[in-house]
Amino acid sequence: MPISTKTVSDACQSWLKTSERNELERSTLKAYRSHVNIHIDPRIGHLLLEALSRSDVRDFMYDMLDDGVSRAHVKKVMVSLRSILSEAVDREWITHNVALDVKLRRKSRTAEDEKIIPTKDEIRLIIENAPASHRAMFITAIFTGMRISELRGLTWDCVYFDRRVIKVSKRADEFGAMGAPKSRAGLRDIPMAPIVHQTLSAWRSEALENDLELVFPNGAGRVQNYSNIYNRIFKPMLVANGIVNDRGEAKFGIHALRHAAASLFIEQGWNPKKIQTLLGHASITMTMDTYGHLFESPEEDVSLFEKLESDLLAA
Repeated sequence: MPISTKTVSDACQSWLKTSERNELERSTLKAYRSHVNIHIDPRIGHLLLEALSRSDVRDFMYDMLDDGVSRAHVKKVMVSLRSILSEAVDREWITHNVALDVKLRRKSRTAEDEKIIPTKDEIRLIIENAPASHRAMFITAIFTGMRISELRGLTWDCVYFDRRVIKVSKRADEFGAMGAPKSRAGLRDIPMAPIVHQTLSAWRSEALENDLELVFPNGAGRVQNYSNIYNRIFKPMLVANGIVNDRGEAKFGIHALRHAAASLFIEQGWNPKKIQTLLGHASITMTMDTYGHLFESPEEDVSLFEKLESDLLAA
């Protein structure tokens, strides 16, 4: 295979084989395979090693955080990715390990770090009191589960009002650069709830016209900066409406709107595979690891076991 066609997936498999040859402990190998199969391969396995950039690695890291993966686990996956790319360097498939230059910055524990699911009352407060400049964005987030990077990169050609569907086919990275979703699972169609259809229809005539045809541009017609949305709009909105923690700080970050959507999907009784597709998760394992506890119902479990006993003993 020519060097130019080697992918991250190729490096993953080579690294796993090397780990097996080195006779690492069974538990360690299991963890490594999990990192590869659940996170690395589904998201960036298709990327060519020679084309892999620091930006790709950074986006991969933050996408995991966006999907509710804990910071501690993200750090472990990143250690594996660095080792995988070191393996590729040793095999002379690439000359530099770009993951060595990407670190997860240490932060104090804030609302942005915690996976908190907004209550229905809090969701209603956001819908009713969101600033006019961002109400359409927040409503879309709540009812579609789209990532903030996908909302920042959403363009009007991907909003099909006649079919009542939003096609997710691009995203904006932390620097505002537009690109495709970082995994194949990110490419998806999401039906619009009536409130999303109505809100975006009205927003179409109000939104600032821009060369990029962005649905939610900033005042200059460019991609909005994530920090500006959170610090200037979202956080003040939460505080003003009493959605705060015991320290009087904003109770959660923008990613919580994605968690809110997932919880609403689950409450409707939709099956995990459908929810995986809607959220753009690369695997069903990712969906269940993040939201599996929401599928649980102790009362229903008791009823199931009562029926199990009845069916067995009545025979």
